[in-house]
Amino acid sequence: MVNWTQMHDCYGDVDRVPALLEQVEVEDDAEAWEALGHRLVLEHDLVFPASFAALPRLVRLASRSARARGLAGTILRCAAGHHGCDDLLADCADPIAEFRELLDRHLRSRPDDYLVTFLDLLAAREEYHWSAVLGDFTDDFYHLACPHCAVEVTIAIGDHGRYSAIRDWHLGDVDRRGLRPATSAELSGTGRWMYETAVRDGHEALADGLTHLFGTAECPRCASVFDIADEYTSANRPTLRQGQANRR
Repeated sequence: MVNWTQMHDCYGDVDRVPALLEQVEVEDDAEAWEALGHRLVLEHDLVFPASFAALPRLVRLASRSARARGLAGTILRCAAGHHGCDDLLADCADPIAEFRELLDRHLRSRPDDYLVTFLDLLAAREEYHWSAVLGDFTDDFYHLACPHCAVEVTIAIGDHGRYSAIRDWHLGDVDRRGLRPATSAELSGTGRWMYETAVRDGHEALADGLTHLFGTAECPRCASVFDIADEYTSANRPTLRQGQANRR
């Protein structure tokens, strides 16, 4: 049972979120949903005790409410931040597992909001760094340091090319080197899951982009070859909090 007297929202209130939840559970009221979202997520970045306290009820609503599904996903995308609510997040393990299954079923229906749902599912799987940056590969850029010479390398995966380069303020991307995509057999772990999910759901462009993201690049400065996803993950993946680490 949630003790709402200890669950403040972004305004410091402890009574408005439970009242709004009761309202949207009875009626899919757009104004109530908007007010609830403003109280649970601040500028799509910060979350609060009330955000995680509300998550189980949002998940229960998510099977019949796109607004609930979207708000629950937004909260989870913010879960890697420094919100001071690790215990509350750990208590949401079962609802989050249920939410993962719901999101996967939604993906199988090939919805219009496919990429957003894909990103929400990545967050529900604690792949926060990919959830934050993955695009549809029409114009994606990833910036990372070469693991051998430390120069900043720009990785481009989009309609204008798939390459590694040095980004120059005036000249743009210079000294481009083509990426080597991974084969499906070479993929493993999260990369394999992402690729197989996109293929399963008929999103060929997303699947193809992922093979490049989880492929290799050549550094334009020192010509060393490195795994793109491994280097990006090591530099950007949030450190697991103790509650999360114990669940793995």
